[in-house]
Amino acid sequence: MMEAVILAGGMGTRLRSVVSDVPKCMAPVADKPFLQYLLIALEQSGFDHVIFSLGYKSEVIEAWLKNVKSSMTFSSVIETTPLGTGGGIRLALSQAKENDVFVLNGDTYLNVDYKQMLAIHLSAHAQATIALKQLHHFDRYGCVDIEQTSQRILQFREKQFCESGLINGGVYLFHKEELISLPEKFSIEKDYFEPNVSSKILIGYRTDGYFIDIGIPEDYSKSQIDFKDGRYKDV
Repeated sequence: MMEAVILAGGMGTRLRSVVSDVPKCMAPVADKPFLQYLLIALEQSGFDHVIFSLGYKSEVIEAWLKNVKSSMTFSSVIETTPLGTGGGIRLALSQAKENDVFVLNGDTYLNVDYKQMLAIHLSAHAQATIALKQLHHFDRYGCVDIEQTSQRILQFREKQFCESGLINGGVYLFHKEELISLPEKFSIEKDYFEPNVSSKILIGYRTDGYFIDIGIPEDYSKSQIDFKDGRYKDV
């Protein structure tokens, strides 16, 4: 059995100028809600259960899910107050049945070989594994440095212009109990990944798959083209 959490509780303030009436994950992309593409990819990869971490306009997502035909089962948790990226994951993991659970950002699409990522995670006895994507000429994301042989993450670098580097692609894999001792509200990046990079086994899983983050209007516009012509399926 494979399980995933989809983080879909954000308010989407950067995208509000073009998508104002629905949560980010429900933004229409090539005539379908963006979330639909994530669910199709998970179903095709063999997932059985998806847990939605919801907040802003959760009722829109829950109403839509009732009409989705899928072999997967769905459940959800709702943040009554914003818990941060870490708090949302921690809350959703409380509903998980498997020991190791994937986590996806609801506004990001990254082509991942999930079974391969899981195998690497388990063989490394990792507490967490992050899917990494090589980008060029960017300043919107921080860089992640890894040890080339073991793929162990060495450090997270702050956002700045980078000629070429690996970025956090927004797909994680956690042992279910890993975050249980952390506070109810926290940032997964600042309060878990960065402080634990030396003390825990954090693995970087490199993928060359298609990547897009629709959180800003420019990339949201690009997604309309890429998803219409099927470019997002290219690996």
